[in-house]
Amino acid sequence: MLTYHLEPHSKTPLYEQLYRAVRADIMSGVLAGGSRLPSKRQLAAHLRVSQITVENAYSQLVAEGYLTAAPRRGYFVQPQLAVPTAQHAPSSLPPVAPAAVSEAYAYDLRTDVVDNGCFPFSTWARLSRSVLSEYADQLLHATEPCGAAALRTQIAQYLRDFRGIHVTPDHILIGAGSEYLIHLVIQLLGRDRVYALEDPGYRKLYQIFRANGAAVRPLPLDRQGLRADALAASEATAVYLTPSHHFPLGTVMPAARRLEILRWASAAPDRYVIEDDYDSEFRYASRPIPALGELDRAGRVIYVNTFAKSLAPGLRIGYLVLPDALMARYRERFSLYSSTVPSVDQLTLAAFMRTGGFERHISRSRKLYQARRDALLDALDRELAALPHEVSRSEAGLHLLLHMRNGMLERELIDRAKAVGVRVYGLSAYYIPPVKPPRATLVLGYAGLTEQQLGEAAALLRQAWT
Repeated sequence: MLTYHLEPHSKTPLYEQLYRAVRADIMSGVLAGGSRLPSKRQLAAHLRVSQITVENAYSQLVAEGYLTAAPRRGYFVQPQLAVPTAQHAPSSLPPVAPAAVSEAYAYDLRTDVVDNGCFPFSTWARLSRSVLSEYADQLLHATEPCGAAALRTQIAQYLRDFRGIHVTPDHILIGAGSEYLIHLVIQLLGRDRVYALEDPGYRKLYQIFRANGAAVRPLPLDRQGLRADALAASEATAVYLTPSHHFPLGTVMPAARRLEILRWASAAPDRYVIEDDYDSEFRYASRPIPALGELDRAGRVIYVNTFAKSLAPGLRIGYLVLPDALMARYRERFSLYSSTVPSVDQLTLAAFMRTGGFERHISRSRKLYQARRDALLDALDRELAALPHEVSRSEAGLHLLLHMRNGMLERELIDRAKAVGVRVYGLSAYYIPPVKPPRATLVLGYAGLTEQQLGEAAALLRQAWT
């Protein structure tokens, strides 16, 4: 019987303590692949906790791919879960979605927006005034290349508490949005290597890599994310991934596949995984899936994130978490440059995070977007009941996929929706030609419309497609 010491008075919930303990035993080999875990009732009685506590822990482990649940048989450890170790350890640190057009639509289900009314304008303004008063002298000087120390400290704490990534502020680099950060990563890794990208994926990525003169290899995905066998067969030495929530398919990469990717990276020198964790805060049915960087033991993961989804795209604040070798390379080559994000914005965001404002904002936003997701799902089920269709009921992110099977092609669906004032987006736009999606599929974003507007848009889609 599994025996763990759970602290009932800890700030960490009991189910999360149990989840971490079981996961640690799986990753260390104490619980071998294929072994059966105690039933929820047995383990709850043994640990003297509620069955709900055990069920929540098991469910999270299933969601992340550490366990499988077999009906009437129980829970089993996934086979071959072993964290790769560094074979070529790096040196230690030294002392697109389619672009918006001008056409007017009554309802635009775009994916590149957030709710403007959710932004904490009054709090942000108050903190900005405080920063202008307290740091007046510092704001007139150029910011150090890696960004303000106060913000890097807050990001390091956030990553530790919410993403399971344990890094120091010295590993973090602040930059003006994802496009700039990707451009910087290409400079650090070199244009003479081959980069593997997910297909389908964010089309703007392909444009950025090609604009920088880098060779790109689009690789296919299956139900677990980017195919590790296709990556191994390619000549790529770096791969760009969205493992926590793929855009636009919504796939969550399970632990076993993540470890396959890490084994590929650690099998040869100078291979890297670029992890884009773009909307990890918005998961509705369970706690956020830990980042790929949490499993990295060989210094091969470059972690990329921005505040575009969590706060607002217009802030243009993002960051990299660089392994030791790449941070040393950055300091050697680019230390003459100042940070690309204004000091006042960095220090305001640091204060927002330090005072708990960011965590409260995420909590409010998550509830808002979950309500809108549920409203759109209900509206599609109601309005399209007479039309053959399937909706991907993703429990994360700010968009979903609608597969229509009413005989119309994707282009016809988009044009008919346009005729009634609704803008929708085809999945085919996210594939690299000549690859095409297997059926007429639409990508529907719901962050920018109210629940009532989403219902009205769904009613118009029924009218257009009937």
